[in-house]
Amino acid sequence: MTHHHDHDHDHDHNHSHDHNHDHSHSHAHDHSHSHNHPHELTFEQKLEKLFGHWIDHNDSHKDTFFIWAGRAKEAGLTEVADNIEKAGQLSEDVTRQLKDALNKLKG
Repeated sequence: MTHHHDHDHDHDHNHSHDHNHDHSHSHAHDHSHSHNHPHELTFEQKLEKLFGHWIDHNDSHKDTFFIWAGRAKEAGLTEVADNIEKAGQLSEDVTRQLKDALNKLKG
């Protein structure tokens, strides 16, 4: 009676066939052709995109700094909170610099 269970295990090795699908990733290389587009971004346009990206990122970090500075204060870590708050203020400076540069670029 017990031995018919052994046959069930024989079917298990079927799932190893799934690994064959992996090589389909090679298609991703086709995308490299798109770099030759005539409407490549100019250097200024690239910078402009980067600035937007940096500003967004920096702002979200800044908010996080201030939130955690508050939490650190509540936890009694006053000096740590001061550092985090300074980091938040420096982030505001960074954003200001980036926005300034962005305005000059768009000028």
